[in-house]
Amino acid sequence: MTSFTDKAWGIFENAIADYHVLDDVDTPVNHSFENDSLERILYEKNWIDTVQWHLEDIIRDENIDPTEALKIKRRIDSSNQKRTDMVEFIDSWFLQKYKDISPKNDAKINTETPAWAVDRLSILALKVYHMALEAHRESATEVHREKCAQKLAVLLEQKKDLSEAINQLIFDIENGNVKMKVYKQMKMYNDETLNPVLYQNHKDE
Repeated sequence: MTSFTDKAWGIFENAIADYHVLDDVDTPVNHSFENDSLERILYEKNWIDTVQWHLEDIIRDENIDPTEALKIKRRIDSSNQKRTDMVEFIDSWFLQKYKDISPKNDAKINTETPAWAVDRLSILALKVYHMALEAHRESATEVHREKCAQKLAVLLEQKKDLSEAINQLIFDIENGNVKMKVYKQMKMYNDETLNPVLYQNHKDE
């Protein structure tokens, strides 16, 4: 039986490969998954991460026009909010799935929710993809490729450990050993009523 993380990793790899067909941050997400399916949610989550990964690359160009850099920075801010929203949506999916499970009296609370662990797995899939490219880049030196190959080995070991931890967390939730409890991130910097800079600006208008 395919584990949750094996399924998620495969979807992440597909999303990353699909993005790199055009390798353009303006490419719209395109898939054939059913609405509200876990597959669609995971694919779109990784697509957001993949686009943001490349926006982060673009903004670090030392020759980028300052006006364009500001546009990219605001786009990254917006992407971060979408990423958070998607993580919370994934947690809502887990909450619905396990709503009928009663935690045991001695059930523990994990330091992070399943969705935030999945968020880390999605980013890790991007690290593995790009480090593998560097480990085999013909235009790079042999020393560079060797260093990247060593880093890739560490990332793959991290994938194994993180996948095991996520699967164990899900197993523990299913068996009532861990409470499924979610807190919203309540980010303040994008909220016009909570960010002093934003609400002072509106006050002056």
